[in-house]
Amino acid sequence: MQGGFAFLEAGSVRSKNTTNILIKNLLDACKYSMDVVFDWIVAGVFYWLFGYAFAYGSPGNAFIGYGYFAHYELPTSSYSSWIFQYVFAATAATIVSGAVAERCDFTAYLVYSSVITGFIFPVVSHWAWDSKGWLAKGITYEDGNNTITVTYADFAGSGAVHMLGGIAAFCAAAVMGPRIGRFNKETGLPEDIKGHSVPLAALGAFILLFGFFAFNGSSQASIASEGDGIAVAIAIKNTIVAGSAGAFTTMLMNKSKWFGDKKWSFLSTLNGCLTGMLFCNGGMKASVPLFIKATHILQVSVCAGCNQIETYGAFVMGLIGGVVYMITTWMVIKFKVDDPLDATAVHYGGGIWGAIAVAFFSNDGGVFYSWDKRSALFLAWQLAGIAAIAAWTIGTCLPMFFILKKLRILRVSFEYEMKGLDIPKHGEPAYPLESYGHGWGEKGDSLSSMVSSSIRTSTAAITKDSIT
Repeated sequence: MQGGFAFLEAGSVRSKNTTNILIKNLLDACKYSMDVVFDWIVAGVFYWLFGYAFAYGSPGNAFIGYGYFAHYELPTSSYSSWIFQYVFAATAATIVSGAVAERCDFTAYLVYSSVITGFIFPVVSHWAWDSKGWLAKGITYEDGNNTITVTYADFAGSGAVHMLGGIAAFCAAAVMGPRIGRFNKETGLPEDIKGHSVPLAALGAFILLFGFFAFNGSSQASIASEGDGIAVAIAIKNTIVAGSAGAFTTMLMNKSKWFGDKKWSFLSTLNGCLTGMLFCNGGMKASVPLFIKATHILQVSVCAGCNQIETYGAFVMGLIGGVVYMITTWMVIKFKVDDPLDATAVHYGGGIWGAIAVAFFSNDGGVFYSWDKRSALFLAWQLAGIAAIAAWTIGTCLPMFFILKKLRILRVSFEYEMKGLDIPKHGEPAYPLESYGHGWGEKGDSLSSMVSSSIRTSTAAITKDSIT
């Protein structure tokens, strides 16, 4: 998954910031995922020290866990759980890096990634997925002689991971402000700032498409017991159908004159597909181009209920997910918030729709199947979970980003932003000038010599035409 995020983000930014986006992803992995690499590193460290303890520590209460810090007294049988949950933590943090790409200071990145993976996300995952969490415990009522419990359904993280990450991304981008030149100073209209490599972005999206099969399917957390194989197959099947529907919807909407630019956009369609897959994430009870965006948003949408919805339900959720993505993208631009990767539209839009949709489409007490008190309480509890996650994320992220801004460590200087972050911040340009050319004579010495030769040839041709 982190490799997919890395390539997607790298291809979607300008070449002068490629190394910067890669190093952050690496740290999220080690925290989780360089932009992608650092995501892993930071997540690994802080989820080990604090995150897992706050999420699943014993003892604990309905709000937070407080045991197993730095794996102290953690049973060896829980190591596999830590590995799996660590990936969720890294994903939540890496979503933000796309929204603040090309202008976020590296120090600020280290701070917000550490806080998200070590505290903000673990608290929410405790609510939703730990047996002691208040959302997971749910509400109990008497129905005649039966005692019925309604709990929060979020099988693979539509709300707990993606909605949280999308809200955090929006807060960060809003506080930081847009990239230089993103909005016209006179008209206020958005200006396109294109990424440097569609193939790189597409490669990242394709990796994510495949990764979501494991992301959603493995949320069953078991494969050896009776029924596990069927549950995993259902989750992956619904992920495929929802992603396909979302991509299709986004592609058609972008082609229309009312919602798009009347083009068959590959990249936006792909993000719509990913959004649809996020709808599947929520069914467990306990500036990227358009094709990429459509695919992504549909995968996000199906995360919540991929284990308890019928195939047609996944298809409908995916279709609506594509619409949600397009509307959310439009709203973000209207607020003049610059989100280069459309992280808000994909993860917040897809995540919130997925968490709501499971209450309607679930074949285990959904509104469309039961239409009774239990289904009404199911929907109400999903909405309560959404409201709580949104309030918690906004309440923690906005102060954090405002403090970083007041300390003047949130955003890089004007010069760095204009010239790029790779060389001054990391000393490692992604595409060194000296690496171009073949060395066989002056025509191939370097990129600069080729450009100079081309200019001389063009000038000579223009001069000749003028004389004739």
